[in-house]
Amino acid sequence: MSRVLPAGRRLRWMTAVVVPALLSPLAGCSSSSTAVEACMAKQADSVSSTDLTGTYAGEGDAKGTTITLTSTDGRPGGTVTVHRWPTGDWYKSELGAEFNGSGTWSVRSGTGSDAHARVRLSLTEPRTFLNGDTLDKLSIAKGAGQTYLYEDDDPDVCPKFRLKMTTSRH
Repeated sequence: MSRVLPAGRRLRWMTAVVVPALLSPLAGCSSSSTAVEACMAKQADSVSSTDLTGTYAGEGDAKGTTITLTSTDGRPGGTVTVHRWPTGDWYKSELGAEFNGSGTWSVRSGTGSDAHARVRLSLTEPRTFLNGDTLDKLSIAKGAGQTYLYEDDDPDVCPKFRLKMTTSRH
């Protein structure tokens, strides 16, 4: 024979049992830094152009993609060359899903709400792209002798579009 709880006790029981069960998956969610660290390295707060110069090969959704960053006479940033780079929606009909190109790059250290360092690309070949026309901002992860550039699009999972440094040029 089952016993029916009064409405007030039933609500307290549901709150005590159901709410913690619903919230427990949230404890497993990782912060952006933890998700990145789990599959690559620690997100970089600051980094110099010299630390980033080299060739990177794609992993995950970036498999087959390469990017080469070269620095110009010790100045911040330099030139960039990309192969099989993802084309933004605006130019897909003209260039296809990916393209080979070049341009310049710069690095910005993390400040305030944008707490992590990023590489900003300004691609001018095969044509000049406006901000957001293609992937033009990459976050940086660095540690244990490894450097990654990646698209930081979902803070709860390992970045799908990521490139690992294969050849350092400094």
